[in-house]
Amino acid sequence: MGKLDGRVVLITGAARGQGEQEARLFAAEGAKVVLTDVLDEAGEALAKELGDATARYFPLDVGEEDGWDEAVAFTKRVFGKLDGLVNNAGIAPRSDLVNTSLAQYEEVVRVNQTGAFLGMRAAAPELAAAGGGTIVNTASYVALSGLPLCAAYAATKGAIVAMTRVAALELAGQGIRVNALCPGGVDTAMINPGGRASREEMDAYFGTLVPLGRVGRPEEMARVALFLSCDDSSYITGQPVVVDGGWLAVGQVRT
Repeated sequence: MGKLDGRVVLITGAARGQGEQEARLFAAEGAKVVLTDVLDEAGEALAKELGDATARYFPLDVGEEDGWDEAVAFTKRVFGKLDGLVNNAGIAPRSDLVNTSLAQYEEVVRVNQTGAFLGMRAAAPELAAAGGGTIVNTASYVALSGLPLCAAYAATKGAIVAMTRVAALELAGQGIRVNALCPGGVDTAMINPGGRASREEMDAYFGTLVPLGRVGRPEEMARVALFLSCDDSSYITGQPVVVDGGWLAVGQVRT
């Protein structure tokens, strides 16, 4: 028996990184998964690998309102319902505050913050119709600590934590749990573009920052997303769950 047997989950940003690992793990635990992304080739390849009976790909720019309606309709058409949402898609351009253009700031808000809002708004009625469900919003430990060169990113992740709490309060009566996954440094394209640094190099760098002495793995984030999406977390809602190797506990930010 899988932890997600019989459930249908939509995952954004699922073509690579954390989203890919979430899609793989959720499918292995019995879920039907709809993978969305703007990286169509990689997303389609992953869905094909997992198999049509288990996974389908739908192209989605999370910041576009109409796209969400279409993605949810596609999910219902293919798999009959929607039981869970993982708002994983996000971007993190690095820029100091005074040199961040308004256009750059607004694009980060559009993808990270507006994308999560639109996803929750589109999914909630379908989750309620299915008898309840789960939403996992991907925030960041940065929402709780701050980090230089990440003003726009930190602002959106802080907003996601706040929206998560509000949504948890509003949707609890419909059997919908809403939590925020707050990763620390994770070895994905977001912080290691193109895999330019080896895992050993990433571990060595984060070993100077993080008490557990290494960078996070995307599959570790996927396991926490699974926990928040299954009955193991049945009495948890409205919470930012920090998964950062102890970075936040250090009490100061070093970069």
